[in-house]
Amino acid sequence: MKNNMSDPIKVIIADDHVLFRAGVKSFLSLKEDIRVIGEADNGMHLLTLLRTQVPDVILLDIQMPIMSGIDALPEIKKLCPQTKIVMLTMLDENSMISKLMELGANSYLSKSSDSEVIYEAIKTCVSQEYYFNDLTNKAMLTSLKQKNNIVPPHLMVQEAVLNEKETTILRLMCEEKSTKEIADIVELSPRTVESIRDKLKVKTGSKSTAGLIMYAVKHKIIEEI
Repeated sequence: MKNNMSDPIKVIIADDHVLFRAGVKSFLSLKEDIRVIGEADNGMHLLTLLRTQVPDVILLDIQMPIMSGIDALPEIKKLCPQTKIVMLTMLDENSMISKLMELGANSYLSKSSDSEVIYEAIKTCVSQEYYFNDLTNKAMLTSLKQKNNIVPPHLMVQEAVLNEKETTILRLMCEEKSTKEIADIVELSPRTVESIRDKLKVKTGSKSTAGLIMYAVKHKIIEEI
């Protein structure tokens, strides 16, 4: 967690493609609120860097030699539990995305994403913990459908009863609104919104914001992607 929100966001880029790293670094260097503090060309190299550098965000390629991003992810969470991780890949396999989100990834982007999207994902993960997009939403929806198909109805967790205010706040969270934006819309203080968000986690049995989004998709609080 950043100690001072006015400090630049510290980023490490882990990708075995030199040109891709150079392109992303060049773009991010134009942003005053971002500072690239390191580069790695495989997971093992990245873990070595993390023993001396603690970034706010890691851009982590899934497919790298020696140690892949998938194998590195759990180790990164042990070393730097507060660091946000944006996975980068050419693949969009739903099961892979769901697995990575469950392991602790904060977002999942295609390497063909526009540079501004990568910048937005970095900023959003720092301020709101997760950055959701079509890839992540579709993956979570597919995962939920698959799980629902194999879990007997009588063993399903009973649906929580949410009041109108809670439902509205959950829907706004799914629309990637910040706490302040939600507070302004529902005419409550940011602290009250945070309190309701925590209560929603308890009510729905969710451990994280990602869990709340999955709950909202599953129970059709937001329309299916």
